[in-house]
Amino acid sequence: MNALTKASPMLRAGVTSTAGLLTLSLFSPAHAHHPFGMGDSTDLSALQGLLSGIGHPLLGPDHLLFLLAIAFVGLQRPRTWVIPLLAAGLGGSVLSQFIPLPDAVAPWAEALVSLSLVVEGLMALTVTPTSWLLPLVTLHGFLLGSTIVGAEPTPLATYFLGLLIGQGALLLVVTSGSQSLLERIGAQGQRLGAGIWMGIGMAFAWVALID
Repeated sequence: MNALTKASPMLRAGVTSTAGLLTLSLFSPAHAHHPFGMGDSTDLSALQGLLSGIGHPLLGPDHLLFLLAIAFVGLQRPRTWVIPLLAAGLGGSVLSQFIPLPDAVAPWAEALVSLSLVVEGLMALTVTPTSWLLPLVTLHGFLLGSTIVGAEPTPLATYFLGLLIGQGALLLVVTSGSQSLLERIGAQGQRLGAGIWMGIGMAFAWVALID
């Protein structure tokens, strides 16, 4: 019996919560761009770029939940993942400056970002490898970077710096507390968390496609 079969009761509990999570996600800024009402990216100052970079991944629920879920994935030596994850995310943001995201594709890209929560749930169940975190965080970085395409070099640089600060601080907290969290909630709690995160991811993906 594999891990997914053993976890099926917990998965059902998490997935059946999707309806309530869907209602909640309707009020979530799934397609938010710059926080604090900063408007178009071409109008950003250096300070606004920095604040936007810090706030964007923390105020966007899909990005925030993705980073938080790393705590219960069950990484070996989780602190060693901080720099590779930051590098992958920054790489995705830089790539977005050279490959603009068409408006018609944006909802599908947002849905893929939301479905990354589902993949994290499968990682917690040991169904998918944890190495998938790196391409997933690259995808998140691409979406975060696509919101500032067209900005001047200075606010663009401070935006990327803000991304590193905001995500780096959260990743340090999340990875530092990961092992103690898993010890506290146990295997059953980890499976329950996986099911809930998968339900949230599917709810957010649905909203991204119908909005």
